Amino acid sequence: MPKTRTNRLYSKMSDPNLYKFGTKTVEMLTGNLNLANPPVTPADLTLKLDTFQAAMTKAVDGGKILTAAKDAVRVDVTIALDKNASYVDMDCNNDLTILLSSGYQPVSSNRARTVLEAPEVVASKYGQTGEIQLRVKGNRNRRAIQGRVKPLGGEFGPIITFPTAREILFKGLAAGTTYVMQLCGLGGSTGQSDWSAPVTKVAV
Repeated sequence: MPKTRTNRLYSKMSDPNLYKFGTKTVEMLTGNLNLANPPVTPADLTLKLDTFQAAMTKAVDGGKILTAAKDAVRVDVTIALDKNASYVDMDCNNDLTILLSSGYQPVSSNRARTVLEAPEVVASKYGQTGEIQLRVKGNRNRRAIQGRVKPLGGEFGPIITFPTAREILFKGLAAGTTYVMQLCGLGGSTGQSDWSAPVTKVAV
C-alpha cells in the first residue's frame, strides 16, 4: 500500500476556493486530538485567512498594486497550508481516516488517471448585456473549469471557477471592448490542464 499523504492541489485553486479550503482545515484541526500540534495553529491560520479575505476584497477593481498585495498574502496562506500538510503527512501514521479528519484530501492512488487535455472551445455566444458565454467539448475526467479574461492588450484578472461546463459565463464586460478568454480544466493526474487556446470576442 502506498504511503498515505496529503494532496497539495489547493495551491492551484482560485482565490475564493483556497480561502474556503483553508477555513475547512481550521474547522477540522480545531480540537483534533489525533493532530493536536500543527505548526500553524488554527488561530494563526484564521488570522492569515482573514487577511487574505480582506486583500481579495480590496483587489476587486483595485489595480495592479492591490492585486500584487493580495497575491503576496495568498502565498503566505499557501505556505501555512503546506506546513500543516507536511505535519499531517508525518503524524497521520499512514491512517487515511486521520488524514481526512484534518480537512486535507489524500493523493489519489489511481495510476490509471491521465493528463487532462485543455478545454476545447467549440462555440461562443452573447448572453445579456456585458456577458459572453463559451461552450466546450465534454470531458468526463474534468471536475470543473477555471477561466480568465482580459481586454485585448491588457492583463488577465482573477481566475474564475465554473462548477460545470454549462455555466461558463463571463460577466460585467464593457460593451464595445474586445476581450480575450482562456479556460483550463481541473482533474486528471496533474490536477489541472494547460490553458486553452485564447478566444477573442467583442462584448455587446
